Amino acid sequence: MHRIFASESAAAPGDSHEQVVLCHDRDSGLKAVIAIHSTALGPALGGTRFHAYASEEEAVQDALNLARGMSYKNALAGLDLGGGKAVIIGDPTKVKTEALLRAYGRFVQSLGGRYVTACDVGTYVADMDVIARECDYVTGRSPEYGGAGDSSVLTAFGVFQAMRACAQRRWGAPTLAGRRVGVAGVGKVGHYLVEHLLEDGATVVVTDVNQAALDRVRTAHPGIEVAADAAALIRADLDVYAPCALGGALDDATVAALTASVVCGAANNQLAHPGVEKDLADRGVLYAPDYLVNAGGVIQVADEIEGFVFERAKAKAAKIFDTTLEIFARAEADGVPPAVAADRLAEKRMADIGRLRSILLPGDRRR
Repeated sequence: MHRIFASESAAAPGDSHEQVVLCHDRDSGLKAVIAIHSTALGPALGGTRFHAYASEEEAVQDALNLARGMSYKNALAGLDLGGGKAVIIGDPTKVKTEALLRAYGRFVQSLGGRYVTACDVGTYVADMDVIARECDYVTGRSPEYGGAGDSSVLTAFGVFQAMRACAQRRWGAPTLAGRRVGVAGVGKVGHYLVEHLLEDGATVVVTDVNQAALDRVRTAHPGIEVAADAAALIRADLDVYAPCALGGALDDATVAALTASVVCGAANNQLAHPGVEKDLADRGVLYAPDYLVNAGGVIQVADEIEGFVFERAKAKAAKIFDTTLEIFARAEADGVPPAVAADRLAEKRMADIGRLRSILLPGDRRR
C-alpha cells in the first residue's frame, strides 16, 4: 500500500513540497518514503537512501530535507530537472533483498515519471539494475545496461573542482598542493576525493566510523594520516575540512572547534540548523554550499537520461569550479554568506524557468 500527501503549491521553491508518498509492502518488508519537492524545472531527480532510521518520522524528515536539497542542487547545476529523494527504512546489510528492491521499483513506477531515482547512501549500481526490472525511471545503472555506473566518480571530481575554487578564493591559486585537508568519511565519494587531493599534492587526514572504509584507504595509500574520530579531525590543524559522510556535520560545537579556514565537502545538508552559515562567515571560514559542491553525481546520472557520454558529463561537472567562484563573488557583492547567495541563484532559476510553463503549447492543458 502507499499513502500520498500533496501540498497545495506545485512548483514553489522554498520549504513547500509537492508530494510525499509513504510506501509499504508487507511481504517484502519494504518501508519507504518518496518526497518530491519541486518539478518546476522538470521531473524530480534524486537518489534512494537505504538507512536504519530510528523512526518513520525521522525517515520522512530526512526525505523532505534531501528532496529540497536536490531541487536547489539541480537548479544550480543548470539541469532541467526538479528535486526529489527517497529513503528506504532498514539496515541494508540485513533487509535488502531482490523482492524488496523490486517492490520499491513498482512504487516509483506508479508515480509515472514525476520522480526519477538513482543511487545514494546504502544503494549501489547493482541495486538500480534490480529496481529497473520493475521501473522505467531509474538512472545510475550499470554500463552493461547502458548506464553511467558509479556516480561517486564525478561527485568526487566535482567536490575537488569546488575545493580548487575555494583555494583560488582563499589563497590565490586553484590548487591544494601544500595544504592540509581533513576528509570525514571515506566511503564511495570520500575515497575518490582523497585520490584527487593526493595527486594534487595535498596532505590528507581521514576518519570514518566504518573500519573497512578506513582499511581500504590505508591499503591504497599506506602512511596516510588517520584521526581517531570526527571530533579529533575537526580539532586537527587543517586548512580545509571536507565533511563527506551524513548530514548535520556543521553544528554550533563543530563551528566553534573548527581550525580549518575552508569547508568544502560532499555530504548533503551539512548545516545542522539555519544560522550556521552566518556563524562560519563571522569566524572567517569560507564555506562552499554542499549542494553546489556535490552536484557532480547528479550531473552524471542526468546525462544518462540522454544516453551517457562520460566526457560530456565530466565537462559539465568541471563547471562546478566556475559556479563556485560565481557564488563567492555574488556573496561578496550582496554582503551575504555563500549559502544565501547560492539559494538565491537557485530559487531565481526555478522561478524564471518554471514560469515558462504558463506559456501554453499546442496540446498543453493547464494544471
